Amino acid sequence: NVIRKSIARVLTVMNQKARNNLREYCKNKKYLPLDLQPKKTRAIRRRLTKHETSLKTEKQRKKDIHFPPRKYAVRA
Repeated sequence: NVIRKSIARVLTVMNQKARNNLREYCKNKKYLPLDLQPKKTRAIRRRLTKHETSLKTEKQRKKDIHFPPRKYAVRA
């Protein structure tokens, strides 16, 4: 029982060290390994990013430029 627990302690420390090393190694890379990525729901992972949501098509951009919102003066 004691031996098993001490082995578990050693393995825990080894695994933590390995994961931290992997985290350091992948810090500036484009993709993270799946087990280091944040655990979210499937729907959240598939959601568009903030940047993708804010993108507009070329046509929409031209429409916005050429037909800005109208400003009305209200006489008091």
